[in-house]
Amino acid sequence: MKTHWLHCLLACAALAQLPLASAGTNAFSFAVIPSPFQEPGDASLREAVKQTDEANLAFVVVGGIKAETEPCSDDLYSERKKLLDSAQNGLIVSLAASDWAECTDSSGKLDAAGRLMLLRDLFFADEFSLGNSRIPVTRQSTTPKFRSYTENARWEVRRTMFATINLPQDNNHYVMAAGRNSEFEDRQVANRHWLQRVFIQAIRKKFSAVILFCDGNPFARPRDAQRDGFLEIRQQITAWAARFPGKVLLIHNPGAVQSEGAPRIRWRDNLGELKVTSGWMILTVDPSLAASITVEQGTAAGKDPHS
Repeated sequence: MKTHWLHCLLACAALAQLPLASAGTNAFSFAVIPSPFQEPGDASLREAVKQTDEANLAFVVVGGIKAETEPCSDDLYSERKKLLDSAQNGLIVSLAASDWAECTDSSGKLDAAGRLMLLRDLFFADEFSLGNSRIPVTRQSTTPKFRSYTENARWEVRRTMFATINLPQDNNHYVMAAGRNSEFEDRQVANRHWLQRVFIQAIRKKFSAVILFCDGNPFARPRDAQRDGFLEIRQQITAWAARFPGKVLLIHNPGAVQSEGAPRIRWRDNLGELKVTSGWMILTVDPSLAASITVEQGTAAGKDPHS
């Protein structure tokens, strides 16, 4: 117990002394690494982690741990856990559909629920991030009714609320076959509760921004699906953004095809949407009364974009 509290005190102290993006301001920067959709193996992920280690960052979010073509094996999950835990910055995993949604067991039977449970146990075992500079997070699993949803986490940096929310690609993992949507339906309930908690805390503390990380883009309506799996969550995010006096930004993976060009936030009133481009990117937040959020492509290793 003493070790636990020591970790917590050290982590909170580290957050209070985060590096500034520029002298004389409260601005800070963080990085987002996309899921390795098109490059199986850990080479690109390892290089991105190495480069972010050498940047001046508050934390790093990784949008998934493996490509769809890679096996859903215990060994691969363990190897990626070791890689991400070796990061110098505090590192938080935002799950992608490629991590679990289409996984099968040794007999070829779909085993999405089993793989998701393993990921939860392995990557979200306590109330801290991965990485060397472990930062404290609050998990949805602290609420007894939603104790299995360890992947949904929130943390605060200088009047900004950050949170991950499990919204997988491919229509929010809605399955057309009858009787196979218990995972989707249960997660819908959990995500509704989670968004409520995140925004209530941000409003109560008079924060200037809420930044959400997820896999799929809930604002992209499916073309051929008979049922829009993102409908309810899209309505909830829009409704909460309308109530929140600051800015709300949703950061998501691009999908199976990596996007080209410089990353750009698309704003509609106070609600923004950002697709992670190929490579990794840096966002800088100035948590003033009218929060400023800027984005740029990640730089080569050893170069600080704010130096």
